Amino acid sequence: MRSEAYLFAGVAAFFLVTDAAYIWFAREPVGIAALTVSFLMSALIAFFCAVNYRRKGERPEDRPDSEVRERGGVIDFFPPHSGYPPVVALGVTVLAIGVVFGLWLAVIGFGIMAGAVVGMVFQFSGRDG
Repeated sequence: MRSEAYLFAGVAAFFLVTDAAYIWFAREPVGIAALTVSFLMSALIAFFCAVNYRRKGERPEDRPDSEVRERGGVIDFFPPHSGYPPVVALGVTVLAIGVVFGLWLAVIGFGIMAGAVVGMVFQFSGRDG
């Protein structure tokens, strides 16, 4: 993941330099906000990749002499089915409609969405291994 960290650090540096130039020459708040958020998002991804590399070490994909079988085995746990994603979508939809029609509907939509997100996060928290 070191190469990915360097790649996204380069992207973050590009957005930082571009943002500084944009602040100096344009002084337009929407572009400044967009470039600042772009810098922060790419810096976050670079930080995540660097921490993952430091924690897990080098992967077989990072070495030129590695073979395909080195990456074999169980990858991770993928849930077979869940009813929470449609409920999250319903909550987001009600929340968006509530922004247009009234705060009371947005609060209901946020409640539906928050409950479904919490359920989705903790759905398989008690599983083995």
